[in-house]
Order: sequence, then structure tokens, then C-alpha cells
Amino acid sequence: MERRILVTFKHGLKQGDEINNKELVDIFKCAPQGGMRRSKTTNSLVLISNPFKSLYIDKWEGDIFYYTGMGLNGDQDLDYSQNKTLNNSNNMDISIFLFEVFQERRYTFIGAVKLVGKPFKEKQLDDSKQVRDVWVFPLRLINSQPFEVDPGKIVNRHKKQARSAKKMSDDELKKRAKLSSGKPGSMKSYAKIFERDQFIVEYAKRWAKGYCQLCEKKAPFLDKQGRPYLHTHHINWLSRGGEDTIGNVIALCPNCHERMHHLEDKRDISKLFEKVENHLNQHRVKSFE
Repeated sequence: MERRILVTFKHGLKQGDEINNKELVDIFKCAPQGGMRRSKTTNSLVLISNPFKSLYIDKWEGDIFYYTGMGLNGDQDLDYSQNKTLNNSNNMDISIFLFEVFQERRYTFIGAVKLVGKPFKEKQLDDSKQVRDVWVFPLRLINSQPFEVDPGKIVNRHKKQARSAKKMSDDELKKRAKLSSGKPGSMKSYAKIFERDQFIVEYAKRWAKGYCQLCEKKAPFLDKQGRPYLHTHHINWLSRGGEDTIGNVIALCPNCHERMHHLEDKRDISKLFEKVENHLNQHRVKSFE
């Protein structure tokens, strides 16, 4: 029987409230840094998902939030520090609270959460850009619905992630893009929004080298940063169950992108899959096992 988890600490926050780091520390009596902050004073564990500063890949899939554990270098240890706390939390009298960062230095309160499945291993990059094992914890909100995010905040976060991807070397970008699980994160908003992996987006554009992969012509113009203006397209659409991976994402000119969505010509689809397959084989780009 699943243990009933009670949220006993009265923090005074409601879902969607935004606070700064000082306010977070004052309320929860926790450390001022880190993504997993234990407080014995309030008997709580604060989890922060911050894509602006963190190496980790966290995401929502339905009502489950997949949160990556502690440890910057090398394989993570399930018995290390707050990884152990979170792993054993269902057998402890401790409250767990989740915050997400959509704007730098602003922490959005998502709610109290609990561990709802066994942690599992996943491949991610460490602080030295080396592939390693991390522990991922499946969490679900307690007594509240998934937070409905303002679409503008998601767009702004994507732009920031895209800028980070553009600064990566080809080797680092390739490593990061290969690590995608294939399932895009999805957030509840005024309309369902798929959180596309911005590293895969950048990788598809970079290997296209300024050319549309359907008509094979140069991008129609350069953007304000002097980069070829191309769209990225999921050959098998996300809305139809397609994966957000380097094997399903390709760069197209705006005209061909419209063509793919309007005509859905099987010959075009086959050509794009062949293009991707040839690239992956030529450059020996495969997912890490």
C-alpha cells in the first residue's frame, strides 16, 4: 500500500507564485544555492528545475515531472546527499516542493510533489561535457493540478536555450543532441505546448549548412545574426506521436516547410528520412546506449 504523504509545512505560497532566491531561503530556511535544498528546520526538500543554469534535462510528460538528481561530474550516486533523501522520501516525514524557473532569478512555485515510481538511469552530459549516468526521479503533484503556464514564458525560455545551443561547439552540440529521449516534454498552457529540444533544433540547422534539405536550395536570406534562415521540421509530427530526436528533425526553407504541412507528400517524406539517415550514417551519429 502506498504511504499517505502529508504536507505539513505551511509556506503560504500558492501555485504560480513567483519569488526570488532570498525569499525562497527565508521561507524554507534552506541553502541559497543548489537544485536540491534540504531544510531540517522546516523538514522539507526544495527541488528547483532551472534550465538556465543547470546541466540537467528535466521535463513534464503528462502529469509526471522527471527530475534529474544531484552530481555535476561522473556517474551520479543514488545514495549521495539529497538523491538519497528523495529516493527514500516516501518512507520519511518530509515535505517536497517543486519550483521551476521560466525567467532567470525568478522561482515559480509549482506545488508539493511526491515520488511516484522507481528512479531510473539516463545518459546526460556532466560538467566536463562527458556522457555519464544520472538518476531521474518521477514526481507527481499532491492535491493540485499541473500548473498552467503562460505561453510567453515558455517561448522566452526556449529562446534562451536556443542561444545556449548556438554557442556550443559542433562536438558538444552533437553529444547533447544525441542524448534526447525522443519524447518531447509537454506543458499545460492555454493550449498544449510541446517543449522541443533546442539542441536538436540547432543540430539540424547546423548540419544543413544553410541549405533546405527538401528543395536543396540556399536559405532565402540571413537572419539578424547573419545565420541562414531555415525552419526545423519533425518529419513524423510530434502531434502524431513523432519523436523529438536527431533522426526525425530536419532543416527546411519556409516554403518547403509549408509544403510539408500542406501536401504531406509521401515522396517528400521518404526523401527527408533518407537525407537524415544518410547524414547519420556518414557522420556515425547514433544515440548513446
